[in-house]
Amino acid sequence: MRSVVSCLSRIALAAMLAMLASAAPAEPYPTRPIRLLVSFPPGGASDLIARTLGQPLSARLGQPIVVENRPGSNGNIAGELAARAAPDGYTLLMAPSSLLAVNPHLYAKMAIDPLKELLPVASLVSNELILAVDPALAVKSFQDFIALARAARPPLFYASIGNGSEHHLAMEFLKQRSGIDLVHVPYRGGGPAAIGVMAGDVAAMFGGGSVAPLVQSGKLRGLAVSGPKRSAVLDLPAIAEVYPGYEVTLWQGLFAPVGTPDAIVARLRSEVNAILAQPDFAEKLAAAGSGDPYVTTPADFAARIRSDHARYGKLIKAAGVTVD
Repeated sequence: MRSVVSCLSRIALAAMLAMLASAAPAEPYPTRPIRLLVSFPPGGASDLIARTLGQPLSARLGQPIVVENRPGSNGNIAGELAARAAPDGYTLLMAPSSLLAVNPHLYAKMAIDPLKELLPVASLVSNELILAVDPALAVKSFQDFIALARAARPPLFYASIGNGSEHHLAMEFLKQRSGIDLVHVPYRGGGPAAIGVMAGDVAAMFGGGSVAPLVQSGKLRGLAVSGPKRSAVLDLPAIAEVYPGYEVTLWQGLFAPVGTPDAIVARLRSEVNAILAQPDFAEKLAAAGSGDPYVTTPADFAARIRSDHARYGKLIKAAGVTVD
């Protein structure tokens, strides 16, 4: 009987200790450095955005933000590392729109399903593309370019920063909407592609922030932008003015592994949105040609991801785009 009572006492004690443990306050977040994975090499727009965000976010959270560049496979490598990390808020990913909206349609096998294994925390930055041509090309406007491309025999060549990139898909989208024919020449990045256009090796390209200074200096001629409205900074029309519904907007977002506690996600989102609202953050992005702050609600950001995923899927299938 005594042994039974002793056993019951131990069970009761264990239960009481478990209750006390569950009632104890959770460990405050964060208590150690946070790793921020970036899908592209140092020195590019993505790296700049991460470091521009990391400094004020570190100050607000009271812990270092360690930017870790993990380039390769159009963001797939960094995406897999993030998805496989512990869901505790100490590994975050700054992911490009291509990782979630484009790659699932391009790669026959991906190590993860980014839509299911990466949790959206906050939208960060959005950017439009510039349709630019060699200044020696006999066109002065977007409509001139369409007319020239439609009449050209053989077809004009165009550059992109790589096969399957959103820059590539932007031109394929334009081809579909306008009925023109162009031949794709993929380069290894925006710099080499721009050099190819300036040298006259190819006629045109869609470029991001790295192209804007070349347009402003006259080394390239800007014709239009891929965003939903006219660019006031560059004084260029939107392609949507001629072809309604045309839009290619690139974005970067902050993601965490699925399973990260809601309280941590909410804290991160609140701090990030506060940083995006600061004028100096927008000024730093603009000075580097890296886009604009992109603030959304969780529902709107999730809807944008789903919409882009569906739209690019249709475009890639129709254009027959594949990667090696």
